[in-house]
Parts: sequence; structure tokens; C-alpha cells
Amino acid sequence: MSLFTDYLASSIRLAVPLAFAALGGMYSERAGILNIALEGMLLTGAFTSAATSFYTGNPWLGIFAAVVAGGMVGFLHAFLSVSLRVNQLVSGLAINLVVSGLTSFLARLVFNDGSVQKLAGIEAIRIPGFANIPFIGELLFQQDIFVYLLIFLITFSTYFLFRTSPGLTLRAVGEYPQAAETAGISVLKVRYFAVVGSGCLASLGGAYLSLVQVKYFAEGMTAGKGFIAIAALIFGKWHPIGSGLASLLFGATEALQLRIQALGINIPYQFLIMLPYAVALIALVSFVKKSPPPAALGITYNQERK
Repeated sequence: MSLFTDYLASSIRLAVPLAFAALGGMYSERAGILNIALEGMLLTGAFTSAATSFYTGNPWLGIFAAVVAGGMVGFLHAFLSVSLRVNQLVSGLAINLVVSGLTSFLARLVFNDGSVQKLAGIEAIRIPGFANIPFIGELLFQQDIFVYLLIFLITFSTYFLFRTSPGLTLRAVGEYPQAAETAGISVLKVRYFAVVGSGCLASLGGAYLSLVQVKYFAEGMTAGKGFIAIAALIFGKWHPIGSGLASLLFGATEALQLRIQALGINIPYQFLIMLPYAVALIALVSFVKKSPPPAALGITYNQERK
């Protein structure tokens, strides 16, 4: 594998958790619920998948457990934001803080006071015939199940949102919930489904971190990836393909800083670590005005006042 191909492959691997989180955030925010809790959902998926795989030796059970746990976190965010009408930003930040503390505490119990654990990870799958295609085969047809699933979900989400009636319903709830309610749509149910689904998708990104990328769990291992995913979501204009490409850009930036460190260039490593976050900030500042969010995003909907 050439250096350039290896760099692109690393970019894809580093973009996968961001893309899953961004895709999950897209469903939530398309329905009008601001989802700052993506960081907590990622961390939930990472810990749950690692702990389940650690005890059972079965990474597939770890993935299933991560999806269930992520859905539960999504349900909590929906309950606070939709039913109790708590400020959505406050709800998301509170979930992030609780999940960070809880996973750190549980990790010290499960993994013997934080010692490095050996997890049964997910290996890459070679697709016969296609895997031998020069360049493309190495990038796209020698990947793990998460990458193939992500490609499918981005394609499906694009069709679902813009070519189906349920997708139109979801977007209507995020743009003008009063009109949607008048048309007989339950805004509460749509938002619950969207936020729970958001948690399930984001947790897959966390499971990828634990079971594929590093194959162990460490406290706070998401390291702000949930917030970068939010930047990718805004940069991608709340579109599945755009968010996926934005995640790939941030993944490529992270892969670049890792390679610069490996080359031993005389640059303080702290500046290199900052690079993905700096790119995320630049993207937000440059494109936030060009990426109008769903009209009802973050606005509490009171059915009694419709």
C-alpha cells in the first residue's frame, strides 16, 4: 500500500466515528431537537461495547449492547427536551457530563482500575474480486463492517429524507411543527423516534472506536469527537452526504497531524493535536451563515400553544 493510499485509508478510519455521530445528530436536528449530547452518546457506545465484548468475548454482542445503550441515552435526551421541555442545550451538556463521570467510574470497576484490556475486535472484510482492484479496492473493499454499514446508512438516509413520506414528515416537524401538528402528525412521537435513533447511530461510532480503531476502552477516549461531529453536521448542511464528506475532511485532518508527529518534524505536538479542532472552528466560522439550520431547531414546542 502506497503512502498516499495508506493516508486515505487512515482518513476513512478516523472519519467513521465522526460520520456515525453526525448522521445521528442529523436525524435529531432535522426533527428540531438540538443534540449537543453526541459526545455522551459516542462515549456510551464506546464503553458499553467494550464492557460487553470484554465479558462475553463476542464483539457483535458489544455492538448490539452499544446500540441499546445509545438509544437509552437518546430517550433520556428526548424525555428531557420534548416531554419536560428542558432547554435542549442544557439537557445535552448535562448528559455529556453525567456519561463522562459514569463511564469513568464504571471503567475502573469493569477493567480493573483502568488497566489496559484486550478486546475481541472486529476485523476487516475482504470482498472477493473487488478487493484486488488497484487503489479503490484497498480503500473501499478491504474495510470492516462499520464502513460498509456507514455507506449504506448514508445512502439510505439520503433516500429516506428526500424521497419518502416519513422523511418529509421528519423534515416538516423540524421546520414548522405547528403546521405538522395541524396536518395530523404527532410532533412528540416523531421527535422521540428521531432522538432515540440519533443515540443508536452515534453509539455505533463509539463502538467503532473501541472494537476497531483502538480495541480497548480508555476514560474520555472520545476526546471531543462528538463536538467535531456537530461541526461536520453544520458544515454538511444537515445533509447525509454533506455530513459524511465533512467528517471525511476532519478525519483527513486528524490523519495528517498524526503523520506529522510520526515524521518527527520540530513542531510542538500540542499544536498538532489542536489541528482537527482548529479546522472545525474555521469551518464553522466560514460556513455557518451559508448553512441555515432547520427553522424550529432548538425551539421548544408546546402543544398547548400551537
